[in-house]
Amino acid sequence: MRINCIAVDDEPLAIEKLKAFIGKLPQLQLVATFGRASEAIAFICNNPVQIVFLDIQMDGITGIDMVEQMIEKPQVIFTTAYNEYALKAFELAITDYLLKPYTFDRFKLAVNKAIDYICWQEAATQATSAPVDYIFVKSGYKLVKVFLNDILYIEGMRDYQCIVTPTEKILASHSFQELEKTLSRGFVRCQKSYMVSLPKIESIENDRIKIGNKYIPIGDTYKEAFYKMI
Repeated sequence: MRINCIAVDDEPLAIEKLKAFIGKLPQLQLVATFGRASEAIAFICNNPVQIVFLDIQMDGITGIDMVEQMIEKPQVIFTTAYNEYALKAFELAITDYLLKPYTFDRFKLAVNKAIDYICWQEAATQATSAPVDYIFVKSGYKLVKVFLNDILYIEGMRDYQCIVTPTEKILASHSFQELEKTLSRGFVRCQKSYMVSLPKIESIENDRIKIGNKYIPIGDTYKEAFYKMI
């Protein structure tokens, strides 16, 4: 499997280093390099890109700005000389954070992490047509295995979705749309910020779902589809 990637950095030497490192990994295909984030955004809109190696501090649009502007987000690996953006990178669910000057071994570790996420996405897409009893979700910098039968409900929390089980709460860096594709069987969206497991519903009264001690409202937009589902 060849994975398309691009490099975005306004320092020519940094681009050359990325070219050299990418060239050592046969699974990567470097399709373009850019010195400005605005050019990279335009390219991503019209070309399949799976990994972006991205500097943060650049003239014009910064790397942070670029990530926030992208609608369909590839795996993003920040390559920066500044460590003060690490928290923001975590909030944006960035795949990895390489602090310059990074070694090839550290670079390879970040690439392997990105490839793992890409494989998860492909597996999640295929899972819609094949019965499975668990999924892997991206949580911070790791993949967490979650058994479907353990999920009570999922609550949207800004940039994250909180997967609630009887024993833990897992913050997953996936959109509701991604989770809906993966959890198409036995799960239903009942409100803008909630998805529930049908087998875990104990009762429904006054358009409120009871699961354990939690009462979840049924939104007007989702009401008709929800009641048809049950």
